[in-house]
Amino acid sequence: MIKQTTLASSVETSGIGLHTAVPVVVRLSPAPPDTGYIFRRTDLGGFEIPANVEWVAHCSYATTLMRTGVMLSTVEHLLAALRGAGLDNAFIEVDNLEVPIMDGSSEAFTELVERAGLVEQPLARRALMVRERISVEQGNRSISIEPAEGFEIDCMIDFAHPLIGVQRLSISLSNGAFNREITGARTFGFTEEVEALRRANLIRGGSLENAIVLTPEGMLNESPLRYPDEFVRHKILDIVGDLALLGMPLLGRVRAERSGHILHAALMTKLLRTRSAWEIVDMPERMMTERDYEAALSRN
Repeated sequence: MIKQTTLASSVETSGIGLHTAVPVVVRLSPAPPDTGYIFRRTDLGGFEIPANVEWVAHCSYATTLMRTGVMLSTVEHLLAALRGAGLDNAFIEVDNLEVPIMDGSSEAFTELVERAGLVEQPLARRALMVRERISVEQGNRSISIEPAEGFEIDCMIDFAHPLIGVQRLSISLSNGAFNREITGARTFGFTEEVEALRRANLIRGGSLENAIVLTPEGMLNESPLRYPDEFVRHKILDIVGDLALLGMPLLGRVRAERSGHILHAALMTKLLRTRSAWEIVDMPERMMTERDYEAALSRN
């Protein structure tokens, strides 16, 4: 039996919000079994917002949660790191209205979890197992999920830019693959979009320190790409973070073509409403070898 995990200790970090430019402190703390991930707005008396698709408010340029009028924006990179690290239960204290962007990837949050370490808990880890294929489409954009033994993502992006073009990556997110292959991939944007986004009061905290900024011919960043296909890897990071809002690990194969946050939320909603398409099961032990699991628990 694979047991649930939480943090061995509390850890914190700080940064600024990508869209709001506000300074933010994030603190991760242990939580009881079956808690999942719960955000707490410490600037609002510890008001709680569960990391659940039920509370998705909007998701154009980032995923925003809202409960009874209280919002928290840009949650996807942090949630991706927690899910990718094999962490099941945590309280996430945030003292402002947006999770900090850090360097535009999940790496800082992954390192935060590794610094805290994981401990196992007495209850079995539960997973949402997909039983029927579910899909959503919007023009030439689509995302689907179908039965599979593990959590797999096949992602394709298509941008008319010399550094991107068509990129495709398929990955099985087990045995630490997220931390090895995905967590360091940074968010990206285009110079021609910057002014419009700023007029919309977005990306006020954006800079070359927390995003890849693409010009028509190349990019403004002086540092090189971390991976030749960093762009599709970041899209996979976003998928992992958004689908963490299902509330538990996922057993299914995701196929995404030109998808984004809006389609991710639509897929989760359609999946959960199609009751015959999923069931909750104990996580199969074959998903993680004993050696991998012990390594995750002992990592500090």
